Amino acid sequence: QVQLVESGGGLVQAGGSLRLSCAASGSIDRINLMGWYRQAEGSARELVAEINRAGNPNYAESVKGRFTISRDNGKNTVYLQMNGLEPEDTAVYYCNADRVRSFSGAYYYNNWGQGTQVTVSS
Repeated sequence: QVQLVESGGGLVQAGGSLRLSCAASGSIDRINLMGWYRQAEGSARELVAEINRAGNPNYAESVKGRFTISRDNGKNTVYLQMNGLEPEDTAVYYCNADRVRSFSGAYYYNNWGQGTQVTVSS
């Protein structure tokens, strides 16, 4: 099994910055894709950014130029640096790890963290 624990959320004023972290634990050999999703109240969950094992990122249009995703494969950790935050970024942010290979050779797909709240005040 795979456990994901997020940290770094909080309350910030518009224009401010936050850095989210997500550490994966368990019997993990390697993780293919790690990413961040968010869900605002009354809205569907949406992709914010994702990054593959080689370090190639993919961003939602709404966060391009403001957010930066990175990962440390040795620590099974993914980060999201969020700059220039806007009230529209207010949401619960969820970490995701997909196609996780365990030391036994089993694969685990689409694993989610518990979420961390990000609130941006105007």
